[in-house]
Amino acid sequence: MTTAQTTTPTLPDFDYSPMPYEGPSRDEVIALRKQHLSPGIITYYKNPVMIVEGKMQYLYDETGRRYLDGFAGIVTVSVGHCHPKVTAACVKQNETLQHTTTIYLNPNICQFAKKLTDQLPGDLSVCYFTNSGSEANDLAIMMARMHTASFDIVALRNAYHGMSPSTMGLTAQSNWKYPVPQGFGIHHAQMPDLLRGPHRADDPKASEKYSNDVLDCIRHSTTGKLAAFIAEPIQGVGGTVDLPEGYLARVYEHTRAHGGLCISDEVQTGFGRTGTKFWGFENHGVMPDIVTMAKGIGNGSPLGAVVTTPEIAATMGQRLHFNTYGGNPVTMAQANATLDVILEDDIQGRALEVGGYLKDGLTKLMSKQA
Repeated sequence: MTTAQTTTPTLPDFDYSPMPYEGPSRDEVIALRKQHLSPGIITYYKNPVMIVEGKMQYLYDETGRRYLDGFAGIVTVSVGHCHPKVTAACVKQNETLQHTTTIYLNPNICQFAKKLTDQLPGDLSVCYFTNSGSEANDLAIMMARMHTASFDIVALRNAYHGMSPSTMGLTAQSNWKYPVPQGFGIHHAQMPDLLRGPHRADDPKASEKYSNDVLDCIRHSTTGKLAAFIAEPIQGVGGTVDLPEGYLARVYEHTRAHGGLCISDEVQTGFGRTGTKFWGFENHGVMPDIVTMAKGIGNGSPLGAVVTTPEIAATMGQRLHFNTYGGNPVTMAQANATLDVILEDDIQGRALEVGGYLKDGLTKLMSKQA
């Protein structure tokens, strides 16, 4: 009997040498983390990897070992680590002006806002910049409540929308929810999962049944007048659950019939990641009233955004609303350069090509395991 041998794949040649690492050792970093960082911050793997340098699709540890980055900093690095165009834009802006706020004029925020909204359909033309996706979803919910003068929100079970006190209530996975007051006015409808849910892919009416559960939730768990429905076009942290065809269209119809706005959380699906469309909601043929985004927007920069219509945005004029770092000149320069690269290098097309190759391979493996 012969023993099957496995070989570790060899990475392709790459014309780059990492800089010599001169910082604290891996063991020292682990000790510092244990002493000074929150125990809620986890690491992957039994033996955590220490990353000290990145270049395009590769990462390097303190020994100079190279890794292919298939995770992209939790789906955040859109165009590669330290992309030369993005890096150059950051360096130039850092040497020019590192910080000012929106109470003063600066061209970067306006130029990026225009470039970003040019990629969105319809009247989605007004931006508000935040520091994260959680902040963006917080703001979107507040805007919806103010605009509709209603309080009830419908989200989906298995969803992930952030970890701030408000978005923790939107999130519907127990391992992300601390036992603190949360979720006031938020109701979770059934997750439309064709693989594991009660209505499977072999049921031709599965999409309709799942959308009817949202209607049932509106009728029996709310006042009957909604502020908003929020969903990811593909559930990300929940395990890449793709929503059934026709589902969002029906749910958006139910939401609007009960006075609510439709919010698309594009934090993980936006910026061409689905390959077929630039925004996840476009794959469903729907038009949201508010779009939230973060992660891939700035290639790793701490940036989020809410984009909506002028009519809904006008709601914010009732009071003053201020974000110290939202629209920071360096962040805007990095986001502007990132979007340039996404468009110029057809990252969306590349996502379709490589994603299709990966999906085909996984489908073949699935058939072998059936």
